[in-house]
Amino acid sequence: MRTVLLIVAGSALAWLAIWLGAPARRKLAAGLFAAAWLGVVGWNLRTGLSHGYSLGEELPIQALIYLVPVAIAAVLSWRGKR
Repeated sequence: MRTVLLIVAGSALAWLAIWLGAPARRKLAAGLFAAAWLGVVGWNLRTGLSHGYSLGEELPIQALIYLVPVAIAAVLSWRGKR
């Protein structure tokens, strides 16, 4: 359930970051979001490792948590330029 919540929260933040950015700076907003979201995912990875999960168990989940919102931000920034 935590994974789904993080993906939904990240997707909402991605949409918000792109929506608040000026149309000319949407690519920059997507890049800044991706960097900030990487920090959030890193924190979540550290939390999972501290609770006894192995890196092999955590990496696929963290990749999903990172890639879905970042992909949404990329698509929104690309579509906003057209």
